[in-house]
Amino acid sequence: MTTQRATSSTFPLVALLTLAFAIFVNISVEMLPMGLLLPMSRDLGVGEGSIGLLVTVFAGTVVLTSTVLVRLTHRVPRHVLVVTVLVVFGITCILTALAPEYWMVVALRVVGGLAHGVFWTVVGAYAAYLVPKEELGRAVGITSAGGSLAFVLGLPLSTLLGQALGWRWSFAVFGVACLAGALLVRRMLPAVQHLPDLATTATGSVALPQREPGRSGVGVAAAVVATAVVMLGQYAFYTYITPYLVDQVGLPEVWLSPALLSYGLMGALAVAVVSVWLGRRPFAGAVGCMLVMVVVCIVLAATDTLSVAFAAVLLWGLAMGALPSLLQTRMLQASPTRMLQTSTAWYTTGFNVGIGGGALLGALVYEGIGIQALPAVLLAALVVGLVVVLADGARIARGRRGQVGAEDASR
Repeated sequence: MTTQRATSSTFPLVALLTLAFAIFVNISVEMLPMGLLLPMSRDLGVGEGSIGLLVTVFAGTVVLTSTVLVRLTHRVPRHVLVVTVLVVFGITCILTALAPEYWMVVALRVVGGLAHGVFWTVVGAYAAYLVPKEELGRAVGITSAGGSLAFVLGLPLSTLLGQALGWRWSFAVFGVACLAGALLVRRMLPAVQHLPDLATTATGSVALPQREPGRSGVGVAAAVVATAVVMLGQYAFYTYITPYLVDQVGLPEVWLSPALLSYGLMGALAVAVVSVWLGRRPFAGAVGCMLVMVVVCIVLAATDTLSVAFAAVLLWGLAMGALPSLLQTRMLQASPTRMLQTSTAWYTTGFNVGIGGGALLGALVYEGIGIQALPAVLLAALVVGLVVVLADGARIARGRRGQVGAEDASR
């Protein structure tokens, strides 16, 4: 079925919540090795850095294939693609739970990465087909709740299952969750008409103007570059958060799951803030979140006291919970409608360049310098990301002033 673009009286909450659940299981699967790094390392007989590289393999596959796959699947209904990739996620997770060797796990992560690139290209643009531009911040805030829930429940639950029953049970449980998600999406998520590359629907379609003031590829590029750089630093550090908390600041291993749960709860709070307030101010919100994370990095680099480090990690969770959805909102608002699928593919590629490159960079720093250097890596990435976002904000401000000047001159 198809759906009309939502109006203020028909806000598609159920559809957006369905997308949020799909994102929850997707991100949970992507992050599974992070919470299970220690038991997977012991069981598969490889170093902790090798388990961390499973994140790089997954994300690297997305980077290398997502743009090609989005073109190959361009005419496939979006609804069908979401269901298909969730089924693929479920099958790869269940097979991973049964895999006896490390190389088999690597191969299955490659398959998952192929599906992941298609998934994010589709769901990243789905909200833009369902709501008007002025509701994008609110809609993205709701769908992003699925990502925050992955931190709140997915990552801590996988860690807890890994400690109690073994890491294989974690993969099996989330494999079943992916299959359940596919059934839910098939039933509850409306299909949309995505051809041609205009956000119109089969009924009630309205031709959109050719010129779209305030939208350009430059704005999309700025959002993508900022996202890639910040995610590079984020995943260089966060991929190895469990050994950092245990080895660097002395957190008992049995407290890892509650600690990660606390981080995720702060991210969920941040999503609520985005949905209610910051979603309408993505520039100010993104700058504010990055500044908070800069402070967090300085504190973590300067202390090995558990209580101080834990407080900083909670603040980190709050800022990081909001930042991705704010950058995604800026990307969607900047993208010309005809470029929506392409812009989302770029964003997905940039995000996964950050994830995969970050996990690899983190492994190199961890093994070469030591885990204590990881906060500095995130700090450097945040500084670069801030420069990009501020430069794009200045460009937009100049354009607005020029437009006002031109209007005044024409009067």
